[in-house]
Amino acid sequence: MQSEAKDDLVREQAFSVAERNVIYHAIETRRDVRDQFLPDPLPDDLIARLLGAAHHAPSVGFMQPWNFILVRDATLRQRAFEAFERANEEAALQFDGARQDSYRALKLEGIRKAPLSICITCDPDRAGPVVLGRTHNPRMDAYSTVCAVQNLWLAARAEGVGVGWVSIFHDADLRALLGIPERIEIIAWLCLGFVDQLYGEPELAVRGWRQRLPLQDLIFQDGWGQQRR
Repeated sequence: MQSEAKDDLVREQAFSVAERNVIYHAIETRRDVRDQFLPDPLPDDLIARLLGAAHHAPSVGFMQPWNFILVRDATLRQRAFEAFERANEEAALQFDGARQDSYRALKLEGIRKAPLSICITCDPDRAGPVVLGRTHNPRMDAYSTVCAVQNLWLAARAEGVGVGWVSIFHDADLRALLGIPERIEIIAWLCLGFVDQLYGEPELAVRGWRQRLPLQDLIFQDGWGQQRR
């Protein structure tokens, strides 16, 4: 009887098939949006839902190290774009020949086009000097903040909002732009807005930059490099 009761509890906690399919659909159709943004502002209640989803992310030691800087001001976004442009030119020079040409042809940000940017940061001191679960891996606070990014991204997909993660910046440029203290780690600059379309596959795959790797090639069993039997 006890086993049957436990099985019933497990079944009650599981999602229905329809609910489960929605979760996987959001994961599989999430895209990094760069050039499909519409100028329409996002409603405040929608933004609040996205931030609430981010704030419900798992965090090591329940430290909740994230902060969210909302950037709507067009002048600030223009300056962020200029910082991106400088870093992007440096990045382009790291590729050779045809690869550099392909890189330059890519649209890698939507800072000016998206109506909202969010800079997500990590405060390593949020829970004090000794944090449960971070005692042997000091990067766990940053990893926790990345979970908040993913939560926001999936919630945005469900809301029909496009998100683009811009990573090509010099850290110092964003610190100066937004007055971020040195002790605070910058995790992500996200561009958000409604979109006119979403790619059926990741844009970099569509444009031939890279393709999705076969999952079976990435799975080991009981040790590094040991293929499943």
